[in-house]
Amino acid sequence: MPNAKVLESKQAIVEKLAKTLTESASGVLVDYRGINVAEDTALRADLRAAGVEYSVVKNTLTLRAAEKAGLTGLEEALNGPTAMAVHPTDAVLCAKKIADYAKKHPNFVIKAGFVDGKALTPDEVKQLASLPSREVLVAQVLGTMLAPISGLATVLNATIQGLAIALNQIAEKKSA
Repeated sequence: MPNAKVLESKQAIVEKLAKTLTESASGVLVDYRGINVAEDTALRADLRAAGVEYSVVKNTLTLRAAEKAGLTGLEEALNGPTAMAVHPTDAVLCAKKIADYAKKHPNFVIKAGFVDGKALTPDEVKQLASLPSREVLVAQVLGTMLAPISGLATVLNATIQGLAIALNQIAEKKSA
């Protein structure tokens, strides 16, 4: 039976993890075995620069925090060495960064992920990572919305131009 100090410390960790899971837009759980310290340091620096929080987590505490946060479906992923990357606002950034790193380091394995409280399988994390960035998606939507207006402007311009040409030809015939 753990003493009161240890139990209190673990409860505080669970509370903090539950808050992180609840407030994060997305996260990815990975098995970090197979990368060395230099590679891990480079990964951490890259993630930190992007605003992603990355840390090694204790499986039992993470499981309790996930239950507390109402996040189910991560139970199978929480075995063996586990690290977690989370981002507070961007739902795609974590998946993109981790999937890119996993492509370069085959021993770095994506175990699971979550987006807005819904657990994702490793394949779903990879699909999420393949989405274009938010800016590209916004540009595509705006382009789609502006296409009919642009087409209408082109048609109206061609009609007016055709009318001007016809009037000009009529004026030339009358003057001749």
